[in-house]
Amino acid sequence: MKLKYLLIFLSTTLLLAQNSFQTPFEKGNRNQTVTYEEMNSYYQDLAKNFSTIQYLKKGEDDNGKAIYVVVYNPFPEKDLEKLRKEKAVLMVNNGIHPGEPDGIDATMMLMRDLATGKVKTPQNFVLAAISAYNVSGMLNRGSFSRANQNGPEQYGFRGNARNYDLNRDFIKADSKNAKSFQEIYQWLQPDVFIDNHVSNGADYQYTFTYISTFKERLGNPLGTYFYNDYQTKNLDEMKKLGYESTPYVNIHGDVPDIGFAAFEDSPRYSTGYTSLFNTMGTVPETHMLKPYDKRVDATYQYMLVNLQSLDRDHKKIKQLRLENLKQYKAGMQYGIRWKIDSTKFSTMDFKGYEGNYKPSDISGKPRLFYDRNKPFTKKIKLFMTAVPTGYITIPKYYIVPQSQYRVIEELRRNKIRMSALKKDSTASVESYKINDFKTVKNPYEGHYLHYDTSVEKTKRNLAFLAGDYLIPTDQPGVKYIIETLEPEALDSFFNWNVFDGILAQKEYYSAYIFEDTASELLKKDKKLKEAFEAKKSSDKKFNDDGTAQLDWIYRNSPYFEEKTFRQYPVYRIL
Repeated sequence: MKLKYLLIFLSTTLLLAQNSFQTPFEKGNRNQTVTYEEMNSYYQDLAKNFSTIQYLKKGEDDNGKAIYVVVYNPFPEKDLEKLRKEKAVLMVNNGIHPGEPDGIDATMMLMRDLATGKVKTPQNFVLAAISAYNVSGMLNRGSFSRANQNGPEQYGFRGNARNYDLNRDFIKADSKNAKSFQEIYQWLQPDVFIDNHVSNGADYQYTFTYISTFKERLGNPLGTYFYNDYQTKNLDEMKKLGYESTPYVNIHGDVPDIGFAAFEDSPRYSTGYTSLFNTMGTVPETHMLKPYDKRVDATYQYMLVNLQSLDRDHKKIKQLRLENLKQYKAGMQYGIRWKIDSTKFSTMDFKGYEGNYKPSDISGKPRLFYDRNKPFTKKIKLFMTAVPTGYITIPKYYIVPQSQYRVIEELRRNKIRMSALKKDSTASVESYKINDFKTVKNPYEGHYLHYDTSVEKTKRNLAFLAGDYLIPTDQPGVKYIIETLEPEALDSFFNWNVFDGILAQKEYYSAYIFEDTASELLKKDKKLKEAFEAKKSSDKKFNDDGTAQLDWIYRNSPYFEEKTFRQYPVYRIL
């Protein structure tokens, strides 16, 4: 009888705990999302009542407000560095776009359900979540900025306090938010990462869509396991729960019969950044036109099935992450740019709605609409494989001069191991001249971003100063090092304007003076004269442009002694 009463008591206590820790989302009409103040108060209360919950200030938004991390850790050991040896870590990011708050409300319920025991206590993982990443955006509440979204009634704004889209800032780290994220990520060093979002774009039947991080950026064997095993099982479980899914439909019109391609989440995006450290990442994209309560539930369920998968496969995942590093050794080839391989695809039965056109009530012109009375299922192709369009050879070391302190700061924040030269030294290095690049015409997230960068390589002996930094590639952050320091990489520091100082000449000439100097040079230097005449005869535009001719002579003369012009100030030891 005593056991019977004990079980009744424990069952009643559990029910009371679950009811007393209802979230504002649950207390309301399930079409309302929590405020920043309500969220903090809720988690602080949860942490006071459950030893398995911690609510920690771990960063700062651009407006100075605190970024918090909520941790569910059921183990006596609270030191993550010690726990990571045996246990896996799942990291969740919420509220990067606070107009897409599904993950904020879903995570509050999941943490409560873990703490109260409604969800079975895991044996092999720790769950850590940034409760709300874009705090200033969350505080900027309204009801109209997401014009195409079905609820909640009020929500936050996409831009942060400085109007950055934080989901383009992970590698360039212009914001305090991004710097905080990097510090949090490096503290957690998660095995799996989830960044909760809501979609834009086409209309279709699915509530749950997703972006699996670019398989090739993860590399083999981790990428193959993630796509063919881990993620597949997660999606199978979601289907059992009533949520069939599709890869993210990055299309704003009707889904074409040919299908669509994988979204390339380069390192400017969260999962692109985490993939550089061999973390498997997913961006859930619940569909913006589905009811808010269904979107929140789908987000909750996807996080839960991830916990179950991680609990089951934690040892295998940790081993694969270590094995994955073996393909990034000095002397090996590394794909620096990628394109979708149109010859490799899978197929799926896509469930959409018929798209058609009718006259606009506004303009009278044809406008797209989706007819929800005409659902369809059609077989389409999914192009999920990419091939490299350029390679670099991984060096043994990079050398970064101490003058590039912004770069050193970024590397340090990302726990990149480096050592300062103890004395002035000479080294045989491979050096780059920036040969060509293009630049966007309009500013993009605070930058005039470069792209299609190409370099000219030379090998030479160079002198370096005591205090310059030697960075070995034999370390877990090797992909971060390569993707930031190789100028041809899509999201390199060069392409994000960190090195723009080398792109402008610092010394010039006055044409009226240099005309006479150039004339004397051509008389005295036979090879220069021959090259000049050859250029004129082969290039009509050049032959008709006196200014271009004078500039050519200047650039090919001893007077153009500007070693820093387009000289990339990071060097490679092969």
